[in-house]
Amino acid sequence: MNAPARVSAGAAARDILRRLHDVMASRSTAQAKLNRVVDIIAKSLTSEVCSIYLLRDGVLELFATHGLNQSAVHVTRLAVGEGLVGQIAEHREPLNLAEAKAHPDFAYKPETGEEIFHSFAGVPIIRQEASVGVLCVQHADPRQYEDIEIEALQTVAMVLSELISAAGLIDKSALGSVRAHEGPLRLDGMALVDGVARGRAVFHQPRVVVEHTVAEDVEVEKERVVAAFDQMRRQIDAMLGKAEFAAPGDHDDILETYKMFAYDEGWIRRITEAIDSGLTAEAAIERVQMKTRARLRGARDAIFAERLSDLDDLSNRLLRLVSGQIGTAAEMGIRRDTILLARNLGPAELLEYDRRYLKGVVLEEGSATSHVIIIARAMGVPVLGQVKNIRAQIAEGDTLLLDGARHTLFVRPAEAVTEQFTEQIAARARLQAEYAKLVGKPAETVDGQRISLFMNAGLRSDLPHLEATGADGIGLFRTEFQFLVSATLPRRERQTRLYEAVLAAAGERPVTFRTVDIGGDKAVPYVSEQRREENPAMGYRALRLALGREGLMKVQARALLDAAAGKTLNVMFPMVSEPWEFEAARQIVEDQRRHLIDRGADVPAQVNYGAMLEVPALAEVLDTLLPMVDFLSIGTNDLVQFLFASDRSHPKLAERYDWLSLSVLRFLKRVVDAADEANVPVTVCGEMGGRPAAAMALLALGYRRLSITPAGIGPVKAMIRTLDLADLTEAMQGWMAAGRNIRAALEGWVEMHGTVIPGR
Repeated sequence: MNAPARVSAGAAARDILRRLHDVMASRSTAQAKLNRVVDIIAKSLTSEVCSIYLLRDGVLELFATHGLNQSAVHVTRLAVGEGLVGQIAEHREPLNLAEAKAHPDFAYKPETGEEIFHSFAGVPIIRQEASVGVLCVQHADPRQYEDIEIEALQTVAMVLSELISAAGLIDKSALGSVRAHEGPLRLDGMALVDGVARGRAVFHQPRVVVEHTVAEDVEVEKERVVAAFDQMRRQIDAMLGKAEFAAPGDHDDILETYKMFAYDEGWIRRITEAIDSGLTAEAAIERVQMKTRARLRGARDAIFAERLSDLDDLSNRLLRLVSGQIGTAAEMGIRRDTILLARNLGPAELLEYDRRYLKGVVLEEGSATSHVIIIARAMGVPVLGQVKNIRAQIAEGDTLLLDGARHTLFVRPAEAVTEQFTEQIAARARLQAEYAKLVGKPAETVDGQRISLFMNAGLRSDLPHLEATGADGIGLFRTEFQFLVSATLPRRERQTRLYEAVLAAAGERPVTFRTVDIGGDKAVPYVSEQRREENPAMGYRALRLALGREGLMKVQARALLDAAAGKTLNVMFPMVSEPWEFEAARQIVEDQRRHLIDRGADVPAQVNYGAMLEVPALAEVLDTLLPMVDFLSIGTNDLVQFLFASDRSHPKLAERYDWLSLSVLRFLKRVVDAADEANVPVTVCGEMGGRPAAAMALLALGYRRLSITPAGIGPVKAMIRTLDLADLTEAMQGWMAAGRNIRAALEGWVEMHGTVIPGR
């Protein structure tokens, strides 16, 4: 579209809003208003057809049209998902087609007389985040509508949302206002922060419904937005200045990024431009939020989803301020044990809640590495994510029981369920008390074999678990969390402070730092060459990316060396596939060490280098690799999915392939035998070592070092201290030689020998 046409389209949007304002203020019937609306839009956009479909009893009904046969009004109906209109309603995304009939979802309705029209563009009409209708235009000539025309349609759709709501034409079922269930209910989700919780349901935020969309005076609307921005920024500055956030912690990068968004001048400029088109301050904020949401939702990378969560948080906060509404439960104050419900949360919003009463969180969205989950983990608040359609199934004040171990939320539970849950909490407390008694005792088998139990970590908030569990050290410190929560590459000084804190917390106990594992499904915005990948777990990530971005790895190497000055530094490289990759990574760190020595700077007293065996191919070149390394770690999570060519995040495959299958155990046996022969220490990292039954198998294969989650140390130590390892090792050799079902054989052996398997 050339410049004059662009100006013309922008002017058309403003003209449409001015004229719609007059329509909405008139005393006409709702049908008459909609008839005038389609005429106005068609004329302003020089489009031959403009139609409005509204959701009625779950079906999209043609309510008004300019250009199609009038006899089709209230006759033509489409199911949600049917035809182009149905697709727009279902996915809540615009469609813009030069040739509508070429689209696979095109559905011809002969009564409309639309066969002469080729081009088609449509946008959803949204109310309270639900699709309640569709606004579309058509033209006889094949052409795609310009982006600015689509934006004009989306803006008009906001105004239509207000009009049809005022006219009582909204299909209430679309808004989830009717609960599908009234009695006891069990909802499944994903345990993002483990734990159990009991409390009353409290919704984080009632929806702020924009009631007035067309501005009377744009200058007044701009002043309202500026004032709201100033107030929001003061709130955030005051919150970040609280003493509880002054100490270093995992929240540092998260909240700094959050603050950066709040001070983004581009954001306020986009809102101001939306006001210039004729929208009120509230409508402009929502319009920009919807546009940003649509753009970021198109990106599959988790990092963009997290940015969207932060921006949603800020947009909602700004919307409440500009409308004068005190909306969140945190602002109103909670005074009883509460389980908080939300579509998603920003990290700052969670931090505003009174921790005495906040017992758990349930999210419709959420991911294990999202900002709010990192904060919740630090607060010790259990979180269940991916629980769908919360508002349609839970009412404010309902009794809720959250069980992270079973990935379950019980809603309005029956008395028997409540009693069982109470006993479960008591049993969990008894087990924890038993594990606490083991903290000062060695992980030693009945026949005197000493096992080293290390813990996995990745956050400052994990460090107190060293003392609480009595772990022998940190066998795996994942350094990537600091990279994932930052909008820019973390500065070397910030990385150094984190690594110093980890080493200080560990004291004399060893720490193994794994260099950054980003890329693939852990994308970051400051690595430009990342792209969407079909198989992100096997893509351009971890050491592959680090070797391609030497600057990133050099900065991390310097930070690690500076932090460990005068101490022992154990550094491990992830996803090594070939020995030359390990050697290249080691050389980068060594070059930085020599650079520091040449400058007379302090360096670590000793640097030990290790490789993480996750790629099965590496096992075929152990004879070359083992003489190079000081230690070896096995990442069972990735290793097992690569061995089985099975995505462990796929719900139908997650439980399909057993860690205790012969193929896995034979592979692991071959690795530990080779490492023992080369006199190279080998540690198993990952979930497998944290499950007592699987840990038994690993010990029987010859492994003596496990690095597991802090929660797994107590149960695994309890198992070890009741295990006769010599007997089990002999039995395991026989089972593997005979091709037995190892899991079944282990269960039988446990019954005969009395080995403690907590939670079995």
